[in-house]
Amino acid sequence: MEHTQKDWNEFKSNDSWSIFKIMSEFVEGYDRMAKIGPCVSIFGSARTKADNPYYQLGVDIAEQLARAGYGIITGGGPGLMEAANKGAKQAKGKSVGLNIDLPFEQNHNPYIDQEHNLEFDYFFVRKVIFVKYSQAFVILPGGFGTLDEFFEAMTLIQTKKITKRPVVLVGTSYWSGLLKWIEETMLMKENNISANDLNLYKLVDTAEEAVEHIEDFYRSNVLSPNF
Repeated sequence: MEHTQKDWNEFKSNDSWSIFKIMSEFVEGYDRMAKIGPCVSIFGSARTKADNPYYQLGVDIAEQLARAGYGIITGGGPGLMEAANKGAKQAKGKSVGLNIDLPFEQNHNPYIDQEHNLEFDYFFVRKVIFVKYSQAFVILPGGFGTLDEFFEAMTLIQTKKITKRPVVLVGTSYWSGLLKWIEETMLMKENNISANDLNLYKLVDTAEEAVEHIEDFYRSNVLSPNF
């Protein structure tokens, strides 16, 4: 199929206009998040049902963190994101949802504060907001998106592009296989990471352990929101 010069010019024009859309998402995200205060991002699967034990665990973690004074940021969707927003709402804490426009499974949940319900078209803009306004990351079981968010946080901390902050993996039975591969293959066999990198995350099984790890970190480190 041949493309004319007119087609190419229209493509370039559309590409240029997308820059303004990207800029507008950054501006709105920064403006609406700037006054919230210290937050924790909680990641997890959109597919987890309310009768799954991890759902209630997500509620408990978010509720305890909110009672400790943290706002809760999620991807805004159903499943474990809903659980975390529900926990924040139960504790009367700040409940933030960073929604993404997807062709399936993503509709904002009812536990997000109306004033803290943000919509995004671009994953990379949304990820910047997650990182910029979070003082810790809690990773519940999830799929490719959750893994992406976990490794994004790990990479930024490892390379010192952001200050060190707690990264908490929840669920030994879920994460142990991945962590074994990281240690035995990435580190010991291939030497693609350093031994110190294994200290960048904490594996826990209870809400109390998750919250205590974050609270303990900030007993010896300055809680300094990135805005």
